[in-house]
Amino acid sequence: MKFSNTYSQLDSAFYQRIAPTKVAAPQLLLWNKNLAQSLLIDEQITNNHNLLAQYFSGNQIPDGAEPMALAYSGHQFGHFNPNLGDGRAHLLGEIIDNDNKRFDIQLKGSGPTQFSRQGDGRCAIGPAVREYIMSEAMFALGVPTSRCLSVVITGEPVYREQVMPGAVVTRVASSHIRVGTFQYFAAKGDLESLNTLTDYTINRHFSHIDINAEDKIEQFLVCAIDKQIELIIAWMRVGFIHGVMNTDNTAISGETIDFGPCAMMSHYHSGTVFSSIDKQGRYAFGNQPHIAQWNMARLAECLLLLVDSNQEKALEKIEPLIIAFNAKFETAYFTMLANKLGLNEVAKKDHQFINELLELMQKQQLDYTSTFAKLTDSLTDTDIQDTLKQQLGDWYANWLTMLASKNQSAQTAKTLMAKNNPLVIPRNHHVEAILAEYETSGQSTVIDDFLEVLRSPYEQLKRTSQFQDEPKDGDHQYRTFCGT
Repeated sequence: MKFSNTYSQLDSAFYQRIAPTKVAAPQLLLWNKNLAQSLLIDEQITNNHNLLAQYFSGNQIPDGAEPMALAYSGHQFGHFNPNLGDGRAHLLGEIIDNDNKRFDIQLKGSGPTQFSRQGDGRCAIGPAVREYIMSEAMFALGVPTSRCLSVVITGEPVYREQVMPGAVVTRVASSHIRVGTFQYFAAKGDLESLNTLTDYTINRHFSHIDINAEDKIEQFLVCAIDKQIELIIAWMRVGFIHGVMNTDNTAISGETIDFGPCAMMSHYHSGTVFSSIDKQGRYAFGNQPHIAQWNMARLAECLLLLVDSNQEKALEKIEPLIIAFNAKFETAYFTMLANKLGLNEVAKKDHQFINELLELMQKQQLDYTSTFAKLTDSLTDTDIQDTLKQQLGDWYANWLTMLASKNQSAQTAKTLMAKNNPLVIPRNHHVEAILAEYETSGQSTVIDDFLEVLRSPYEQLKRTSQFQDEPKDGDHQYRTFCGT
């Protein structure tokens, strides 16, 4: 592994240098071979499972790695905590992949740090495997996301509601810079570090921006906003509900991070919530765009003093950028839904027609993924057409008329829809069943079989049908937990 570390060159205020806590008997459970190849990790390492277990449990530090726990703050369910940070994670360092892109390599569940707040710094096997499954599924679905390189069993128990086997998961992300990272220095009034962080983030993620430009902050904020819109649109395209969109879980890179209480929507309803701790529905499926804008407003607050020492002048420049979020999102949202319906363009007058479908789906408790997959297949399957005519009534006939009016052939529309409507997603009941089966058998083959299907979500593989069934209760009783 060839580390090329830059975050470690920042001031010590950005992190705590600390090594992971060693574990008793590490064993490699899951290894992401394709990801390892893209990161140019030497095959001699990837073929040595004992060495991989040592490296990715934290027992042995790879040459060139510089372990540290990152500092950040965060709004958690709307309440600000100025001192969060990596309480159970260690950034080993950064690796350049075969496309010359820089990625963080981070261990999660690797022991306590100064940010642990009396926590044990560990992770149970269930949440570790869950993050591996979900992040790989999201990547294959075409959603911007962090990924998992490995899961290592520690050979030690973790004490939660019950005693569980411990694990360390290795996360790969474009960076771990969060809205909360900016909040950390803004809360301290440390403008020097805030400016350093801004320049570093621009150079790392938005290098087309000139850091000497007079309007660099405005340009940076626009880029960060656009990344969040792209992310939320991708989530909503596949029915993903993050469940804990706190500012410390909002990556500036626009990638999905922290898969704790996330879930996939079954029956369509904009108010769908699965997280057991989201009592008020703050992070419900349909609220995700509003929360993303709220999080971007918190980022903007941090940047005001870097824009102008006169707060009124700073607000005049920044506030319109936050307000513009709504119009940008609406355009992207209806374009996404139009593509799911085989329309390569959408006019303002078409928005109501698209909303009528969602209203029908919500009223009839239709499955989000299955309905769009059926619409796709119905263009060439008369049996499915008859089913949808019964479910959707006049709307279905009007949709076919709309396609024809836009001079789109059935095959052209189906090709576009097939790219945007997955055949299979990591349905909640299947994820839970796979985790339970693994915990019972201890055999990773059940995970591998599931992942084989999830990594080709737009193709009908031999095993795809095993994981397409809808939950019997529509997931009405399903609840997720942080698992940390």
